[in-house]
Amino acid sequence: MQKIIHVDMDCFFAAIEMRENPELVNIPIAIGGTVESRGVICAANYPARRYGIHSAMSTVKALRLCPHIKLLPVRMGVYESVSKQIHEIFSRYTHRIEPLSLDEAYLDVTDCVVCYGSATLIAQEIRRAIYNELELTASAGVAPIKFLAKIASDINKPNGQYVISPDQVDFFIRSLPLYKIPGVGPKTARRLAILGFYTCADVQQSDLITIVKVFGKLGFEIWQRCHGIDTNHICTDPVRKTVGVELTLPKDIHSWQECECTVRTLYPELYCKLQQYSADLGISRQGVKFKFDDFSITTHEHKNQELDVATSLSTARYVWETRRNDRGVRLIGLNATLRDPLFERQLSFKW
Repeated sequence: MQKIIHVDMDCFFAAIEMRENPELVNIPIAIGGTVESRGVICAANYPARRYGIHSAMSTVKALRLCPHIKLLPVRMGVYESVSKQIHEIFSRYTHRIEPLSLDEAYLDVTDCVVCYGSATLIAQEIRRAIYNELELTASAGVAPIKFLAKIASDINKPNGQYVISPDQVDFFIRSLPLYKIPGVGPKTARRLAILGFYTCADVQQSDLITIVKVFGKLGFEIWQRCHGIDTNHICTDPVRKTVGVELTLPKDIHSWQECECTVRTLYPELYCKLQQYSADLGISRQGVKFKFDDFSITTHEHKNQELDVATSLSTARYVWETRRNDRGVRLIGLNATLRDPLFERQLSFKW
C-alpha cells in the first residue's frame, strides 16, 4: 500500500510578498501584469479572493471587482529561490518527489522510516519545518492513492492537512462529487450531470461501456478514479512534453497582417527555447493558441517533425479564418510538442 503526500503552498506568491512586507498582510493584494500591458493575475491573497479575484483573471476585471486592490509585479526569481528551499525540506524525508509547479508536489513516503513510518506525522513535520524556517504555510493531503492525496490537500486549506486512511478510501470515494476529480472540469461535470452522474457512487452503479461511449478515454479514467484506481505513479524525473511562447497584445488585433507580424515576432523566441531540448527529444507537432476578446481560447496543431515558421503561419491562418468569427484577438501563442524519447527508443529496437 502506497503512502502519498500532496503538499500545496498557501497563496504562495502572495505569501512571499506578505512575508517580506507585513503591511500587505490584511489588505487585498494580487500579483500579475499591469492594466497597460493587458496582463492577468498570477496569484491573489485570501483578502483579495473574498472579492472573487483569482489567478488567470484579467487585471482589468480584478480592478473592477476590487478598485483598491494592491497590484504587485511578478518576481519569478524570488519565487523560484523559495521553491528550491521548500524542495530541500522535502528531500530530508524522501527523494521520491514529483514537482507539479513551484508551489506544489507529490511525495512518496511509502518506504520512509522517519516519524515511525507515519505519512501523517511526516506531513505534519514538513509543514512545521516550512513554517519555522521560511515563515510560510502549507496544506497537505495524505492518502494511499495519488489523486486522492491531491483532493485531500484542499479540504483543510489554508494551513491544514487531511488524511484518508486505507480503510476510509471506499467511503470517501463513494460520496465524492465528480467535479472534484482531477481532469473533470465544469463542462465535463455538466455533461455527466445530464446523464445522472453527480458522485462517484453514481458512476460505480453504472457500467464502463456507458461512460466510455460518451467520454472516450476520459470516461475510462473517470471510471477508474470512481473505483479507486490510479495508475499514475510518482514521477521523479518528469520529461518535458511541450515548449511554448505567447504574447498578450497591447490592444486587440483585427487584421491578418497584424497577426502574421506577431507570429513572425514570436517564432524566433520559440526556436531558441526549443533548442534547449530538440537535440535529445525532437519535435512531433507544432501549434498555435489564440485568446479572443471574449476571453475564449482556441488551439490548433499540425503534425510536424521539424519546427518551421511556414507551419506556424499556415496554422495561425487556418485558425484566423475559421474560428475568429470577427472577434478581436488579445493573445497569440506558439508551441511545439516534443517527441517521447522512450517511444523513439522503442522504434529503434530490432525485432
